[in-house]
Amino acid sequence: MRFTRDVGPGDRGVRISLRRTLPDGGYGDVLGDLLSWADGVVRVQRRDGAVVEVPEGTVVAAKKVPPAPERRR
Repeated sequence: MRFTRDVGPGDRGVRISLRRTLPDGGYGDVLGDLLSWADGVVRVQRRDGAVVEVPEGTVVAAKKVPPAPERRR
């Protein structure tokens, strides 16, 4: 494996932080719930409901993170 991660396909539903390479050579982070990790694509649902699809080949790190704190009203 060419990158470090403690998250895998069996962690569906877990909140994760994922770092990926961007086309410009930089890095970008995605934070949210892991929906799936299959067929070379990682799908993460952010807090705002948006689903981000990340090609597995661009993932450089992924880790589990604690649940988001409750928002006060």
